[in-house]
Amino acid sequence: MWKKLILAFAGVCGAWTGYSLYHTAETEFAAGTARFSDRLPVEGSILFTVLGAIIFLIAGNLCAQWAISQLRRAVMAGSRIPMNEMAAGAAGLTGGLLLSLLVYPALKWLGAGGDLLQVAVMLCLGYVGVRIGLEKKTELAALWATGRFGQSGEPEGRGLEEHKILDTSVIIDGRIADICKTGFIEGTIVIPEFVLEELQHIADSSDLLKRNRGRRGLDILNKIQKELDVKVLIYEGDFEEISEVDSKLVKLAKVLHGKVVTNDFNLNKVCELQGVSVLNINDLANAVKPVVLPGEEIIVQVIKDGKEHGQGVAYLDDGTMIVVEGGRDFIGSTMEVLVTSVLQTSAGRMIFAKPKLLEKAQ
Repeated sequence: MWKKLILAFAGVCGAWTGYSLYHTAETEFAAGTARFSDRLPVEGSILFTVLGAIIFLIAGNLCAQWAISQLRRAVMAGSRIPMNEMAAGAAGLTGGLLLSLLVYPALKWLGAGGDLLQVAVMLCLGYVGVRIGLEKKTELAALWATGRFGQSGEPEGRGLEEHKILDTSVIIDGRIADICKTGFIEGTIVIPEFVLEELQHIADSSDLLKRNRGRRGLDILNKIQKELDVKVLIYEGDFEEISEVDSKLVKLAKVLHGKVVTNDFNLNKVCELQGVSVLNINDLANAVKPVVLPGEEIIVQVIKDGKEHGQGVAYLDDGTMIVVEGGRDFIGSTMEVLVTSVLQTSAGRMIFAKPKLLEKAQ
């Protein structure tokens, strides 16, 4: 479309130029100032008009191809700029130009020199505004997400603790979708773009297990977005100075004053050391398990050896592991055991017991 318009404009300009050159030359001949003795033929106007149009069409075609290629390059270069950087740069540029307008009245008394100085001030303040905007892109993204800034330059206000930031492990785990469905998770579910990139990388892995885990995580996100009645925010910001995804999650939680939702034991500890609130899915699962107290009697089936000599291992229906002292001799049989102690950690719950038969024998 644009190329056709450029060529049409070039053809018209060329025809007009050729026609004008012919009549200029004809006037010179009529005045006797030309070197040739004969006047140009009348048909020359048509010839000059056609030649001018052809020459300008050829030049216009070359210029159109160059201009369109440069325009495409500019569009591709612009499309590669992250949206958060583009918005931050535009905001900074706008602020710098507005500030330069405030300076303009003070420069008017300089006359023409003041106008030149004003252009220089606009360029300088515009550049400074762009640089400041890019440096503050994370805070600007947080302002867009939360609507307010605190005294420290970070967001604050009502509902900031309602931001629940999902990490890769909890998305792949899948239980977060069921928890959201029950309504126990309130507020906005935040899915960072760098977590999505990690999921995509896992889904494209050559390892079959990793590929299936990554695809499961993407399916869980689609379910949360499309099927569940929860607010989901895709956070497009990034922390380029940080390479580790876990460290980026901690930084994002500090910026948004949100909570990290995870089932990663190590990330849980890092968040605690950094003073970041954590919602551990494993802790929630352990909290809703039936309470078993020392001294209670339960019926289990010993299925395998334990790590220590003479131990047997059994499991409750919810997956809780029971270590039975002296249970090795009862592998494959169902028996009644007496709970001796319960160990509760973020990694899970472990129950220690001993056969009730041995207790009666003593």
